[in-house]
Amino acid sequence: MNKKALLALCIAVLIPLTSYFILRSASIEAVVMPNHYLPDSVISSVTDGKMVTDTVWHQVKNIRLVNQLGDTVKLYDIKGKVIVADFIFTTCGYACPKLTRNMVKLQQSFLKGGDPMRQIDTSIVQFVSFTIDPERDSVAKLKAYADRFGVNDDNWWMLTGAKDSIYNFIFQELKVDKYELNGTIDTGFAHTQRFVLIDKEFKVRGFYNGLDSVSLGLLAKDIGLLMLEKATNPEPLPFDPLLMGIFFAITLVVVIVMAFIFSRNKRREENY
Repeated sequence: MNKKALLALCIAVLIPLTSYFILRSASIEAVVMPNHYLPDSVISSVTDGKMVTDTVWHQVKNIRLVNQLGDTVKLYDIKGKVIVADFIFTTCGYACPKLTRNMVKLQQSFLKGGDPMRQIDTSIVQFVSFTIDPERDSVAKLKAYADRFGVNDDNWWMLTGAKDSIYNFIFQELKVDKYELNGTIDTGFAHTQRFVLIDKEFKVRGFYNGLDSVSLGLLAKDIGLLMLEKATNPEPLPFDPLLMGIFFAITLVVVIVMAFIFSRNKRREENY
């Protein structure tokens, strides 16, 4: 094999491998994912002589409540979706109606493209509104409230139930009071304008001002990023992509070399 052919062969092998590593590195570094919130603990260990710390992020516990359709539902019934939660009560005259209208706009932003019936894609995000006045907000009142604002029940729960359960979830699991805009939240009446973003592993990934358009734009962006985020413990592929790429490159080299040898032998036979 002459030098030109060898150089061409090296280039043919190196270009796809180099492109793979460049694109892989760029794809990892280019996107800034939403932060994690609420650390449970920090684990320190020594790896290769270096101290390495790993944060264990809080996974919110399951909760069982009743939605506006009268169905008993659990948070962990939501599979493979990002969750956006807020906190309202049906007799609220100022903030809650605005929060609900803004969440309706967010829900409608997930319309399936080109659908003449304007059908909402319910596979991406689940909206959850917790009443902070469950003693007065019955199922019937929540349904009437949802209908008044044009809520699509397919991927939006308005939940009521025992006040202790709801308030424990707000303060102990979501810890909304730690990220409240205007000081502390009344533990007896958890009125907040925050939207909370929860990922597919039930970990808190953001707090947003539900009355601010810029904050809501960031929320919409973060929802999209979380839908692309890989699971912490994904199912392993039946093959290693990198090893498969190397195997392909080696196979390519073998094929080219075999073709070269076959061509040379054929020319020799023709010369005899």
